[in-house]
Amino acid sequence: MIEFLQDLLKIRSISPKDMGCFDLIEEELVKHDFNCERINYLNVENLYATYGNSGKLFCFLGHTDVVPSGPEDKWKYPPFSATIENDILYGRGVADMKASVVAFMEAAKEFITSSEDLNFRLAILLTSNEEGTSKDGFIDKIIEQMMKENEMIDFCLVGEPTSTKKVADCARIGRRGSLGGHLKILGKQGHIAYPEKVINPILQSGDLISKLNKKIWDSGNDAFDPTSFQISNINAGTGAHNVVPGELELTFNFRFSTESTEESLKSQFNSILEELKLKYELNWDLNGTPYYTEVSFFKDVVCNSAKEVTGYIPELNAKGGTSDGRFVAKMETEIVELGPVNSSIHQIDEHVKISELWTLKDIYKKILINLNQAL
Repeated sequence: MIEFLQDLLKIRSISPKDMGCFDLIEEELVKHDFNCERINYLNVENLYATYGNSGKLFCFLGHTDVVPSGPEDKWKYPPFSATIENDILYGRGVADMKASVVAFMEAAKEFITSSEDLNFRLAILLTSNEEGTSKDGFIDKIIEQMMKENEMIDFCLVGEPTSTKKVADCARIGRRGSLGGHLKILGKQGHIAYPEKVINPILQSGDLISKLNKKIWDSGNDAFDPTSFQISNINAGTGAHNVVPGELELTFNFRFSTESTEESLKSQFNSILEELKLKYELNWDLNGTPYYTEVSFFKDVVCNSAKEVTGYIPELNAKGGTSDGRFVAKMETEIVELGPVNSSIHQIDEHVKISELWTLKDIYKKILINLNQAL
């Protein structure tokens, strides 16, 4: 399993390119009688592998793409060398989330070879563009097509890195929504020495930012933290020290709970702009709506399985960023996200403990066993 993971880590599958990961994965799954289908769209590759012919559908959801490595000379070992030092395996994408993919593949192989009767259908759905923009992705289109064909996923295990300090100490049963926007404040350019002849969008942005920063969008609930607002970029200026620019561009994002909606956030945001009497242009980008798994059945299977292996039950929450689980939620699927420790994801020297990876494999296998017994 570790050698196979190293082979995947050596592939520079920077989003949205798979660069051959699926070739290795498909070859391995076919050996164990999985039916594999490639579903490609524009520059995005997807792999859908299935096993079994009857019963409810369980799906492991994951991705092979990774974020860029950043400055490679700052890494302890080259980011695509898959270097092992004692119990630590280094590599870009090892925690997010090639380790989960490999651990589940190993668990599925062990489960299939040891189980006499399979009481459900088993699927693995992988994409090469989870880290990229949703507009370029294809998981949502795959889900929509499955729904048209009445092929509904009953249980979905997402391999995102949800653990915080030790493997399986946390699992996600929901995710916040993501609503982004790009605002252009329109002023009037002119010489800095004649303030009466200019409208300075930089100064105008001060009141706006202050109001947005102090605004309480909602109070959250038992499952979700309150909706948060953050600004990721501000750009203005002509390059000259004595010229007031004619416009300022501001990029922002809401991570919102189920207490807010796309429409309510847009309305509140626009009200603040109108209150300040700003001239502006505004574009929105909904990257995902919040979802939450309320049904207990699959959550209990996952929690009990983790406890059997580790001795403790994962904390269930709806924290973190978005995941492809949001697309599967359209099916009213019972979704749980469980994966490696996330402390190093997207960072220099991303890594996992090999011992914890074996533990994760055992948890995944126990989930399959217990689900099979419960159905």
